[in-house]
Amino acid sequence: MPRLAPTFTMPVRSLQTSRTVLGVKTFYTPEHEWVRYDDESNIGTIGITNHAQESLGDVVYIELPQLELEAARGDQIGSVESVKAASDIYSPVSGIVVASNVDLDDQPGLVNKSPLGDGWLAQIKLTNPAELDELLSEEAYNASLE
Repeated sequence: MPRLAPTFTMPVRSLQTSRTVLGVKTFYTPEHEWVRYDDESNIGTIGITNHAQESLGDVVYIELPQLELEAARGDQIGSVESVKAASDIYSPVSGIVVASNVDLDDQPGLVNKSPLGDGWLAQIKLTNPAELDELLSEEAYNASLE
């Protein structure tokens, strides 16, 4: 009688490349800001896109928004200075600033190294989450760059 090979099944893992993870979704503005929104905490993390940091070049200084600043969508909340240019940062959503990335005070180059990660600029508690519907998806933002 033939011997049967032992049956061993590896669990299947899936890899998702979307920017949506467990209630967190990233939105973009035509002005090259992004907001990563966590619907559980109602907090949006704000930064500039890779395209923006590439256009600016080496970032040397960042003016971060003050805590508890009340910002309407489109309000200037800070600025980024580079060796090539300076650019204002506008809030993609309305809300109250609850955190600023103080690591950027000593390491502004984090914006160049990791614009969608460690180079985030501020966190804001949204006062009107419906404004997110007016922002761009990652696909729409990337298409706007072409």
